[in-house]
Formats: sequence, structure tokens, C-alpha cells
Amino acid sequence: MNKSSQFEPVGVILAVDPDRFAEVIEATRQAGLTVTGEQPILGTLSGTIAEDRILALKEVAGVVAVDRDRTIRLPPPDSPIQ
Repeated sequence: MNKSSQFEPVGVILAVDPDRFAEVIEATRQAGLTVTGEQPILGTLSGTIAEDRILALKEVAGVVAVDRDRTIRLPPPDSPIQ
């Protein structure tokens, strides 16, 4: 990873304590997360953050897990490989 990519925003998905959802969202914003989606019933939220700030998210009280957002591409239905 080159130095400039450390500061480019990456997508993340967080599992959080649903009983502290509002509190955790505020704390993750203070840690540098730009929230793009909130799913309070599921206890998850998504957003973007600089690569070098991901560890800070893991330290936020109430954050259970932090995963990088990934895109999965499937072949078209008529593709020979299924």
C-alpha cells in the first residue's frame, strides 16, 4: 500500500451494540467516519473513513466489529461458469 492510499476513504461496515446505537454513531463520527447508512434494528452502520483511521473505529466503545466493504461480482446467468 502506498502512502497516499492510506488517506483515501474506504468503505466499512460496522456491527455495533444496538442498545447504544446513537451514542456509537456519534463516537464513530468523531473518530473520522462519514456515515452513509444506518440500520439500528440490525445494529449495523456503514460509512467511509481514511484507511489509517480504521483502527480508531475498532477502539470506539460499543463497536463490536469493523469490516471493509467489498464488492462481489457474479458472472451473467448465461455464462458457462456458474
